[in-house]
Amino acid sequence: MYPSAPLIRRNGEVDAWDNAEFRDAVRAQNKSQIILAGITTDVCTEFLALSLRAEGYTVFANTEASGTFTEKLASDANQRMKDAGVILQGVFAIVMDLMRDWRSTPGSKEVLPWLDRYLPAYGYVARAHGAAVLNGTLAPGEEGL
Repeated sequence: MYPSAPLIRRNGEVDAWDNAEFRDAVRAQNKSQIILAGITTDVCTEFLALSLRAEGYTVFANTEASGTFTEKLASDANQRMKDAGVILQGVFAIVMDLMRDWRSTPGSKEVLPWLDRYLPAYGYVARAHGAAVLNGTLAPGEEGL
């Protein structure tokens, strides 16, 4: 998605925030909101999310993008993150939460191509709706969408 983003190789740190090069790279972006996921929910995602919250970041953990060994482990990790103020959402909800309004910038012009590429199921829905608008086959109630 970001081919020019730096690859930061850690030296064994389990929590990415414990790596100075990673911390410096995140801080250098001068952002207050971080979207993340990890290989495992209960270690990679949770540890970094909690560290970022402790530093004052708003953290969105993409709950669709990582997993773990059991449902209990995932549930416990998600609860711990939620208790710390991490926003637990799937990719579509994260995108919509950050965009807020299709008329905004970024809005439909910027977000729909991204969704079409990274969440193709929604791309199909958007194209079907666009076609219905063009050919006049909107279902009752869809006129205002």
